[in-house]
Amino acid sequence: MAKAKSSIKSLETVEPIGNRVLIRKDADKKVTKVGIHLPDKIEIPTLTGRIVAVSAQVEHDEDYPIKQYDRVLFNPKNSLPVDFEGDNQLFVIPIEDVVAVFRKD
Repeated sequence: MAKAKSSIKSLETVEPIGNRVLIRKDADKKVTKVGIHLPDKIEIPTLTGRIVAVSAQVEHDEDYPIKQYDRVLFNPKNSLPVDFEGDNQLFVIPIEDVVAVFRKD
């Protein structure tokens, strides 16, 4: 008798390793600060995003006070896109490429 396969699917996650974090990049802007709407083919690239996950190594490193959900400014030069979602806004980046964290008082 064959075993019935479980109909419950496990949820796939992405966890960065080493000195890396996973960032959800903010959407590129289609409107300038003064309110001018840009054509569809022209966008102002953003360099900000939210931390989705932090590697265990970064989490325990006191030199990097970064945690999940922080909004950060980052250098996209070494970012690796994660083909995980349709919008493809997830990127794994080296922690050294996070150049600022936005904080509220």
